Amino acid sequence: MSTDPGADTRQPPLESRIHGCLLGGALGDSLGYAVEFDSIEEIRGRFGNDGLREFAALDGGSHFSDDTQMTLYTVDGLVEALEWANSGVGADVNACLWLAYLRWLASQGEAAPPSAPEPQPRWIDKQAVLRHRRAPGNACLTGLASGEMGTVFRPVNPQSKGSGTVMRSAPFGLVPHITPDAVYKLSADAASLTHGHPSARQSAGAFSLLIHRLVAGDSLHAAVAAVLAEVRGLDGLAPELPQRLEAAVRLAGSGPTTPEELVRELGEGWVAEEALAVGLYAVLATAPDLDSSGARNPDDAPENHFRAAVALAVNHSGDSDSTGSIAGNILGAFYGEACLPASWLDALEAPEVIRGMADRLVAVTTA
Repeated sequence: MSTDPGADTRQPPLESRIHGCLLGGALGDSLGYAVEFDSIEEIRGRFGNDGLREFAALDGGSHFSDDTQMTLYTVDGLVEALEWANSGVGADVNACLWLAYLRWLASQGEAAPPSAPEPQPRWIDKQAVLRHRRAPGNACLTGLASGEMGTVFRPVNPQSKGSGTVMRSAPFGLVPHITPDAVYKLSADAASLTHGHPSARQSAGAFSLLIHRLVAGDSLHAAVAAVLAEVRGLDGLAPELPQRLEAAVRLAGSGPTTPEELVRELGEGWVAEEALAVGLYAVLATAPDLDSSGARNPDDAPENHFRAAVALAVNHSGDSDSTGSIAGNILGAFYGEACLPASWLDALEAPEVIRGMADRLVAVTTA
């Protein structure tokens, strides 16, 4: 495999990266959601030995899950905070995110206690597709339904480290002109709103940092190396995070492996560090080789990388929608919209809602 895949690609503009990341995550989420609770044996029984690789194989159409819902509500919380900032008024970013997540909670038919604030409705709340209940994570529901604004120092669900933090955290890395430390803190603080375990916070922060590095123009391997260095130096480090990420890089060095080996080495993805590791592995294991001059084979188009990575990320026994969405977020942020297959976009549920939120983030970050 190449030591620096993507080094020869043209740099996409920020707008394309934002749209690519959000749409790419939704595509990975949607393909994975179709098999989220299936074992690899069941997946092969339904779709053949190669597993699920195309939306055309889904007779009932596609739907995205709570992963995309919460990612879009993360965008909305950040947009509100940036709207205040652009108007000259400071806002508590994590409070804006908490209010956004409380509105997502209401969209799932769950009520926060009277002690919780009542958020004012925004554009996103009018989108009917986001009110469907798509297997929301228990820690996300219970953490928000507590009515307490969890913090690093006063966490809700202190033992929870489910993938519900990582799968919603890509948008923090899409905000330009802020430092890596700020990206990490925003993401980790927001994770504490629902999950108290250090690995949940640190995995979310690491994922956001990876997106941030890619948006800044790093190659895939350079971004991964930088994030691993940051992770190893964290205070109060949860050791399982660097262990899983290092295992993902090592496993990817030999290219795609079997779904059984993937699960043995990295886990099923139900917890935060496993979900991040599986998504990262899928991206790296399918990265195109470069020749001795650094040029890319014309057959190794960004779209081919995207298809291969998402298929690898979702075809295993485990949390296929979260691992698929993470892989899609990463490649969308790296390549921009150029990697998104047109036929997959045609099959995507409510793309206008995802593009609508992407446009709102573009507007407040490029004003």
